[in-house]
Amino acid sequence: MGKISFVNSNNPAITMSAVINFPEGFDGTRVYPAIVVSHPGGGVKEQTAGTYARKLAGQGFVTIAYDASYQGESTGEPRQLENPHIRTEDVSAAIDHLTTLPYVDKDRIGAMGICAGAGYTVNAAIQDRRIKAVGTVSAVNIGSMFRNGWENNVKSIDALPYVEAGSNARTADASGAATATMPLAPMKEADAPNEELRQAWEYYHTPRAERATAPGFATLRSVNQIITYDAYHMAEVYLTQPLQIVAGSVAGSKWMSDDLFDRAASRDKAFHVVDGANHMDLYDGQKFVDEAVLYLAAFFQRHLGAEAIANRHGIAAE
Repeated sequence: MGKISFVNSNNPAITMSAVINFPEGFDGTRVYPAIVVSHPGGGVKEQTAGTYARKLAGQGFVTIAYDASYQGESTGEPRQLENPHIRTEDVSAAIDHLTTLPYVDKDRIGAMGICAGAGYTVNAAIQDRRIKAVGTVSAVNIGSMFRNGWENNVKSIDALPYVEAGSNARTADASGAATATMPLAPMKEADAPNEELRQAWEYYHTPRAERATAPGFATLRSVNQIITYDAYHMAEVYLTQPLQIVAGSVAGSKWMSDDLFDRAASRDKAFHVVDGANHMDLYDGQKFVDEAVLYLAAFFQRHLGAEAIANRHGIAAE
């Protein structure tokens, strides 16, 4: 395991910060399957994305967890921009870097993400065929969430005032005013409307998982791109790769995993429901995370392992 940096191939002005993890007994003269892991909106690589990346490396994969452009230890201004189109491209930029590493098998690259990072991963897979297998945990289609609410009980048109606010924020930004921000998770415990989102506050703003590089908010201008974005756009046509979805049985966000399962064109798709888990339990609840990893590891081994590549080329696996 080690911290690395690389130039973002989509924007050479940005340097991406990442952590790369190696399987036990790693041999740099061999080639390995690799998995890109994308963090939630407002998160960073040292939090839940790093947890999943480490655990999957223990199952025989080279894994990389990275900070999104404009966030964490990656560069880019304005800080905390959460532009979903850029975040989708960040997944492909991480894959671009992986393809330059001599120990990564370019034909065996998978991708997974948590929360909004799962949605961005799906959107990347729809357009980037180098992603051979897709995993999601507590998936959030960030556009749907901002339009329709955490529990899908808000009409899309009711989000129009937020588009207006984002538009006004861009004008203010252009005038040189202080950058306006919005929370991606409750900034104060009292702001949480329910226990699940109270745990989101706790995760980002207490010793449970807080990081100085993860302030928990985004630029208000980001809302313009977010509300009109659909992470699953054209999934019913182009998301043909194998897909493993994991969500908690009592997660308020589960409807977005249901929607993904229904819309994905993949003929090889599975949905594992973790009994008793809410959205945040799958970030760092040990028994819940271990259960998720059990299913994800088996899935990625099946589709990125030696047998999978042998079948792809019509030869016998060793």
